[in-house]
Amino acid sequence: MAIITLTTDFGEKDYFAGAVKGAIYSELSDVRIVDISHSVSPFHISEAAYIIKNAYKSFPKGSIHIIGIDSELTPENKHLAVKLDEHYFICANNGILSLLASEIRPEKIVEINIHDKIQTNFPVLDVFVKVACHIARGGTLEVIGKSVREIKYLKQFEPIINSEKNQILGHVIYVDNYGNVITNISRKLFENVGKGRDFKISARTVNFSTIYETYSHAINFDVEKDKRKEEDGKKLAVFNSAGYVELAMYKSNPNTVGSAASLFGLEYLDTVTVNFE
Repeated sequence: MAIITLTTDFGEKDYFAGAVKGAIYSELSDVRIVDISHSVSPFHISEAAYIIKNAYKSFPKGSIHIIGIDSELTPENKHLAVKLDEHYFICANNGILSLLASEIRPEKIVEINIHDKIQTNFPVLDVFVKVACHIARGGTLEVIGKSVREIKYLKQFEPIINSEKNQILGHVIYVDNYGNVITNISRKLFENVGKGRDFKISARTVNFSTIYETYSHAINFDVEKDKRKEEDGKKLAVFNSAGYVELAMYKSNPNTVGSAASLFGLEYLDTVTVNFE
């Protein structure tokens, strides 16, 4: 049974996500549809890229991933079908696959060219669904598009390393549901540049000289709970489950005590610097 996933900024209020699912089932009754997220911030390409990068790997090879973010067809925003890491991705060529393709080279990229056969102002419903169902039936990419070599890259996904190799200049690329701040500095890059040296991570008014493996490693459980000076709300840096440097607060809640994003004053594309001694 084919698996088709959906990642969009449609939200839950409108009919869009439901209509896309209905269109898929109308073409293929024997298919499994999985919602990865419909809560991506509107037109937020880097959010969608971070989410799909860290979700798709858990699906079986051959899964088909529709990404409905900033998908209106324009001369500068063509539609793509991409085979990468034995998965298929259908999206606009707006940089959304940068994070994936920076680490794994796509096996095949085609620019979708079936638009002249479809009248639409809802491309995810009318174009992306057609392509996904074609692939799910075993169809080849060449039938629905012409081969191209490159996809658009987002520069903010690439941290900058200075010439002395003692500084990484990164940015915030995602703020999660807990208000934790994810940077574009991967653990692999951090360790390759740092080589075990002492460091200081700086972002606006906060600094960190320790980075933890998990959130709970920041808490000294050898001390009785009522005697711990810091627990809920403790600020920390961590290598998160996706393999990126994350600035967080232990058991934060954006709706009550606040979060790393709000209390550190950090937003998308804000600078995060690592200096090694």
